[in-house]
Amino acid sequence: MPLVTILFAIVAMFIVIQNMPGDPVETLAAEISRTENLEMELAYAKAKSVLNYDPDVPVVQRLIGYLGGILRGNLGDSLAYRKPVLSLVLGALPWTLLVLSVSLTLSFTVGVVAGLFIAWKRKRWMNALLNLWQSIFGSVPDYIIAYLLIFLFAVTLGWLPARGPYSATVTPGFNLAFIGSVMRHAILPVLAYFLTTVANWTIGMRANALGSLGEDYVAYARARGLSQRRILIHYVGRNSILPMITSLAISFGFMFGGSPLIENLFLYPGVGYYLNQAIARRDYPLMQGMYFIMIVVVVLSGVLAEKLYTVLNPRLRER
Repeated sequence: MPLVTILFAIVAMFIVIQNMPGDPVETLAAEISRTENLEMELAYAKAKSVLNYDPDVPVVQRLIGYLGGILRGNLGDSLAYRKPVLSLVLGALPWTLLVLSVSLTLSFTVGVVAGLFIAWKRKRWMNALLNLWQSIFGSVPDYIIAYLLIFLFAVTLGWLPARGPYSATVTPGFNLAFIGSVMRHAILPVLAYFLTTVANWTIGMRANALGSLGEDYVAYARARGLSQRRILIHYVGRNSILPMITSLAISFGFMFGGSPLIENLFLYPGVGYYLNQAIARRDYPLMQGMYFIMIVVVVLSGVLAEKLYTVLNPRLRER
């Protein structure tokens, strides 16, 4: 079933991309005609040879060739970068995984702990503060938050860098200078993701914990005289976090798509940055490669979430 889902998603993605407005050959042909003073027909023929892409080939034939390339491990060559798409994807994934895995881990951990604590204490001011946070950071797009962070910490205070994955003065490799530079450059993107997502995890955990607090097993645990800490962690927390596992796995899948606006704003060479460049340049093979990775990871993450939920939930194992 996952393979069928992936296949249908790839076919739909390919057809949508191939029917997007704009043509990379016509765009390059217009540029060649303008710069080299050639007739449009000659410029169009030269653009097709340069890009090694013929838009006149039927879509079905291109789709069959693309699916065959996937089976051989070949995602094609980028029209803009003149490189294999697979190498660009593999080069971009580590940067996206670095920023988004750190931010997802932090936001999920803080959100789960904060939501559990707020549900346990049931303080009105805590709920009001959480709702205020969500109304501010949940309604403002993440790239706006990123822009404000750049203005505050990079431009005004000058504490943190605002562009690139590392400084040009360090030598890439496994050395302290390079690792430190990478971590400093990742602080603002991580903070932008964290500020805009932590409230969602907190609200979800709070709702689950409030539901668990009304269950009979919690009342029975209190009647047995168990400590508040044990009830909170082993009874309320463990049962409340189970529904969050599915959301975490799906979020991990979508994480591989990066965030084109944030990565483009920070000039961070992740998947989202190259996807944004591919869309702007109508680089069809690169777009298809990036979306292909997203489709595969999202589908597999859903399957993993289902299996993991079954393993973690004893009641489902008994059934």
